[in-house]
Amino acid sequence: MGDVAAFGDRLDRGAALPDPGEARSLDDLITRLRLLKIWGGDPSYKTIGDRVNAAWTAAGRPPGELARKTTVVDCFRPGRRRLNTDLVVEVVRALHPDEGYVAQWRQALRVVSAETEAATQVRAQDALPDDLTEFTGRAAELDRFAALADGDGGTAGIAVVEGMAGVGKTGLAIHAGHVLARDRPWDQVLFVDLRGFHPDLAQPPADPAAVLDGFLRLLGVPGQRIPHDLDGRAALYRERLAGLRALVVLDNAADADQVGPLLPDGPDCLVLVTSRRGLAVPGAVRVPVDVFTSDEAVDLLRRAVPDIPTGDDPSAHVRVALRCGYLPLALGLIAAHMRAKPGWTVGDHADRLDELHDLRRLDSGVELALGLSYQRLPDRRRHVVRLLALHPGADFDVHAAAALAGTDLDTAAEDLLRLREDHLLRQGRPGRYTFHDLVRAYSATRAADEERPAERRAALARLFEHHLCTASRAMDVLLPAERHRRPEIPASDLPPVPIPDVDAARTWLDTERANLVATAVHAPPEHIAHLAAVLFRFLDQGGHYRDGLVLHGHALAAARRSGDLAAEALAATNLGIVHWQLGDLPRAMDLAHRAMVLARDLGDRRGEARTLDILGAVAESLGRYEESVEHTARALELAREGGDRSGESYLLISLGNCHRRLGRYGEAVDHLQGAIALSRELGDHFGESDAFDHLGLVHQRLGRHQEAVDCHRAALDRFRELGYRVGEAHALTNLGSAYRLLGRTRDAAEHHRAALDRFRELGLPDGEADALNGLGETSLAEGDPDRAHARHTTALGLATQSGDRFGLARTHTGLGDACHATGDEERAREHWDLARSLYTELGVPEADDLDARLASPGTSHG
Repeated sequence: MGDVAAFGDRLDRGAALPDPGEARSLDDLITRLRLLKIWGGDPSYKTIGDRVNAAWTAAGRPPGELARKTTVVDCFRPGRRRLNTDLVVEVVRALHPDEGYVAQWRQALRVVSAETEAATQVRAQDALPDDLTEFTGRAAELDRFAALADGDGGTAGIAVVEGMAGVGKTGLAIHAGHVLARDRPWDQVLFVDLRGFHPDLAQPPADPAAVLDGFLRLLGVPGQRIPHDLDGRAALYRERLAGLRALVVLDNAADADQVGPLLPDGPDCLVLVTSRRGLAVPGAVRVPVDVFTSDEAVDLLRRAVPDIPTGDDPSAHVRVALRCGYLPLALGLIAAHMRAKPGWTVGDHADRLDELHDLRRLDSGVELALGLSYQRLPDRRRHVVRLLALHPGADFDVHAAAALAGTDLDTAAEDLLRLREDHLLRQGRPGRYTFHDLVRAYSATRAADEERPAERRAALARLFEHHLCTASRAMDVLLPAERHRRPEIPASDLPPVPIPDVDAARTWLDTERANLVATAVHAPPEHIAHLAAVLFRFLDQGGHYRDGLVLHGHALAAARRSGDLAAEALAATNLGIVHWQLGDLPRAMDLAHRAMVLARDLGDRRGEARTLDILGAVAESLGRYEESVEHTARALELAREGGDRSGESYLLISLGNCHRRLGRYGEAVDHLQGAIALSRELGDHFGESDAFDHLGLVHQRLGRHQEAVDCHRAALDRFRELGYRVGEAHALTNLGSAYRLLGRTRDAAEHHRAALDRFRELGLPDGEADALNGLGETSLAEGDPDRAHARHTTALGLATQSGDRFGLARTHTGLGDACHATGDEERAREHWDLARSLYTELGVPEADDLDARLASPGTSHG
């Protein structure tokens, strides 16, 4: 509050607006939002909410989707893990309605959200993990769960299982689910680790929206039908669980805010939440779980190691339980080591625990258990577990383990099996291993204390080599036509991952994507540069732009630190493309100009061509089509001079698209057909499909609607086969427009809605506006001008923020048509005039269409 108050004093002396671009976290951004509230006269939250809702009502948003006062207040509350981007943007507009300033906030929200992208990496399951073979005690807790499961209160039974780390909360919840299923099996089981308390800062608590995405898919909802907003997902989730006898286990929760959206409301549902802290979840029964009693702990030990003799001391079991602090995690690990030490009595283990306790002064049962578990490993396996803890990602497979340990696959597989049996590793999915968070933290400390720095560096170097070489081979299989555009990676002596076909390549890349990006934080500059270059097309075509921001941003910083100008040029080019995709055109242009200077200084003609391609794309986005043609044509010359035939095919597509914009349809067809022929010759299915999609747009303008449908359908089918999410989204909305022109409005609406969902998933506002305009045009064709007006109004806000003048003109055209259909000729003419002015400035033939409307306003244009 002190910072806010101080800023308020400076505002009185004419201080500038808070700059959202300086924010480096959500808390930073929220601080600046609070400062903006002061700058704007410090209106009440109710006043802000009224302004927001007035704007949304004017845009056609239904009353049920308007903002509540508490929701507005939440935008200003620090300590949040996520923000409602649409609401924050509207709050900013309510405080300072300058669209340029509002656009800065939208971009800052995108950038900051890249830092929390890991929160969306969630693995939901539709089955419980295996039950514990030696479950002990907890009879009272199990009775409480049974009562909740059989309750008739009209709402879901909710229990929050809370207690310290290692006390057995997860095991209790899993066991309860299995026990309750014996009498009457569950209709549906949902299980997820919410990662509320994870020692790795790169693994933040799971985003509830991402959890709901996973749950809905497990409940049979197709991806394109999943709402993009948290409230919509939560509502659909509750609808899907209605009437089912369902068990939902929310393991390792961070707080009540994370849990709230994940709670079903059906009376036959049971929800078990586990957390290390007490959570104030409405309607929940709190079930505190403490360590075992002495008797329970001794009972567990006796049943876990029944064949080990007690020895001379009859109290040996009691002493072991005491040294473990009666903590279930510690007891389980100690029992595993007792079984692995033939010839020892329980008394021997108790004596050894006493000695270690005295020598090392360990007063934590968990630390003591982990220390003993670790010390009882063979020397080589202790070495392995230390090296595995160096892995920067969340999980790993046998190939990564072999690389870190410097062993063959069979040895690595044996190590993983034994470490899992010793409870030092978990197997979350088949073939994927992870540490318990406490074990990982302990093992990493041991690595820092016991491994020479040179050995730690060597292990990570092997892992990075494995990642880079496998990623390179996967991309060669996925996109062989662009092999020459990626750095040549030397073959590795490490055990190779089998990648026999495109499906295997994509599966490996999708599985390891988070780990590959995490590598960028730890790897040396040369590795980061190569990895970013290898993964560029995969991240771009998959719509993984936030990963691109992280990876290419690290590559650029590393290149600048090392003084590698070639690497800097490449990273600046790739990062510029990501910013262009996200709509940050000034940043994209700055990076492209810097890359061009470097490419020319280095004599890199191919690199210069790519920078010109970016400048052409930016010019097109700004509506400067002649400038775009100039840049792209020059890039095409350079690509041809440099023998870059793959680059040539994509530049032909860009050039054809620019000529289409300018109404030069013959030239557009020539370029796009040339791109199709060249792509086929190169075996580049991505380029061929992209060219077909753009050719379909030319056919639309020429009135060849069936030919347009055929082109867009061919592109869509191939994009889906290739997993190209961005291309799929564009093909969907383009196909929708073609269907509308054929009079197939139901098909048109279906494709536009699917495109809208995909663009929102990808975070592409220009595409979102395009799909909304398509929906508006389709609604008008169906005789619903009011809905058409609402769709176009929403698109207007997006197009205004992004600066897409062509999209803005299309939006005003649609608004004019909708007003005309309702008899509001004055407003129709105003929108048409705006559209004609924009189209005339752009120099595109759509201006002639507006001349026709304005000349004969009584004619229908739906």
